[in-house]
Amino acid sequence: MSRHWARQSERGSLLLMRLGFAAVNLLGRPLMVPVVWLVVGYFYLSRRRARLAIASYQQKLLAFSQGKVKLPRFAAVYRQYLAFTDSLLDKLDVWRGKISRADLTLIDPHGVHPQLGQGRGQIFVTAHLGNAEITRALVGQIPNVQINILMHSKGAQRFNQVLAAAGARAHLIEVSELNAALMLDLAQRLERGQWLAIAGDRIPIHGERTTTVQFLGSEALLPQGPWLLAALLRCPLNLLLCLPNADKGFSVILERLADGQAVPRGERARQIAAQAQHYADRLAYYCQQSPLQWFNFYPFWLDKNEDNNGASTRKNQR
Repeated sequence: MSRHWARQSERGSLLLMRLGFAAVNLLGRPLMVPVVWLVVGYFYLSRRRARLAIASYQQKLLAFSQGKVKLPRFAAVYRQYLAFTDSLLDKLDVWRGKISRADLTLIDPHGVHPQLGQGRGQIFVTAHLGNAEITRALVGQIPNVQINILMHSKGAQRFNQVLAAAGARAHLIEVSELNAALMLDLAQRLERGQWLAIAGDRIPIHGERTTTVQFLGSEALLPQGPWLLAALLRCPLNLLLCLPNADKGFSVILERLADGQAVPRGERARQIAAQAQHYADRLAYYCQQSPLQWFNFYPFWLDKNEDNNGASTRKNQR
């Protein structure tokens, strides 16, 4: 069985998801909590590979933090499933107008936010950590700012349809590889002042453009795509995360990762590797701040013993 994230079959039914959205819209989230627990319990029990992947993540996080991270004492893996379900409901809430900019605390040490809507566009690199959908939706409400989301939409096709039914106005660009036509289109969008958003923690479906990093104490593969885009398009690259606060609301994190200066071709591979490692280091930091918000439910590291089903290591995918 392939370990690539894109080849894991989608679970659930579009009809059930639409019914679930309608129920939340009609009854509200508090009354839906028991139902959510049952649904999450089903997926938790039926997806052994995902359970093992999250357990591996939690073990690495504890070891990397030297025990400083506090995970729930009871059913920690199941609690991470619940956190993921909450994030899906938050996605629906933001498109329904239930979450506003007043619910967000901005953490922007490099002054990225004032640059939105000013001059040439830039690139956001996100992660499956927290809920970037919230910030993408709210940023999309800023006049004269358009965010183009680069993604492999096949894996999220059903949920994208639910978002569309909820009134989402996201600009999705499906991409599996960087070709000349795509690069020209993206360059033109940047010149028009549009911004791009791309996840930095999912390796490509095709091709070999990956780089190896140290993440939470073990080797993992990250895509070269975001860093290569920034180098070729010569535009700044910024980390974008949205993590729930302990009390209420969310913290939006913006950090400058690369300044977009031209890089000699001979230096490009070395710089991409260094930037990918810096990104991995920042993810490791924020995983320690919000340990249950990591939502890559598949074997992420290159450990040979990570997959107990005997699948080949992901080194073979490079």
